[in-house]
Amino acid sequence: MKRFQVDKSLCVQCGECVRDCVFGLITMEQGYPVLPADKESICIDCQHCLAVCKPGAVSILGLDPADSLPLDGELPDKGQMELLIKGRRSVRYFKPDPLPEETVDELLRIAAHAPTGVNVRGVEFIVVEDRVTMEGIRQETMEALQELASRDAIPDNLSVLKKMLPLMERGKDPIFREAPHLLIASAANHVPCREADVYIALSYFELLASSAGIGTTWCGLGKWALVDLAPHVLHKFGVPKNHDVAYLMLFGMPDVEYYRTVQRDKDIKIRRLRLVT
Repeated sequence: MKRFQVDKSLCVQCGECVRDCVFGLITMEQGYPVLPADKESICIDCQHCLAVCKPGAVSILGLDPADSLPLDGELPDKGQMELLIKGRRSVRYFKPDPLPEETVDELLRIAAHAPTGVNVRGVEFIVVEDRVTMEGIRQETMEALQELASRDAIPDNLSVLKKMLPLMERGKDPIFREAPHLLIASAANHVPCREADVYIALSYFELLASSAGIGTTWCGLGKWALVDLAPHVLHKFGVPKNHDVAYLMLFGMPDVEYYRTVQRDKDIKIRRLRLVT
């Protein structure tokens, strides 16, 4: 049951929820919007009807429009977004202390609003919150790489991982950068847009964390080691076996400070498509 309801005392009969319904399921009956029962199974729970209703007359899934955040005049402006995007840096030096649990929960709760294909919401997060577990992952990763190297099973395109082993064996941490936290985002193999969904979710998390002064970095070495070469380690730490897409992100309070944006405006590569007439 989608529990689509309309408060007729608030509804102005504008039809915006009908016009914006992704699959055209909502119709007007006797002047008010209705979601027919025989079409409820097609609804993907996108909540566009709730969001587009200016007076807050439409409710779905039992949600109260009054509990949503208002958008009018509250969004960051273009200059603020430009500064956030250009000022974000990949942080590779972290302070050792973990973030408060409530801070991590808030970041994940908000980042979970990232869009997903067909609104499947299939991305799952595993977050490492303590030093002991992080050390366990470092150790497991080193042992997995040692075993692969002993069989000459690290492919040439990932040979950089071979160079990491001597450093790891000397107690260095070139893969996880001594970060206090690790975020693993994954999606099951039946999720239609799983790869894009994972990357989008982590992108949202990264920008949100940056806005709060929290450092992040995309852990590419960890992805190669644990997703491409030793997925059994990820499964051991809770990633379901039917999840064939995953990526890792390090985060924590940065132990480095940046004072200005970089300049990449000239790096942009654009090809403009114009139909020949």
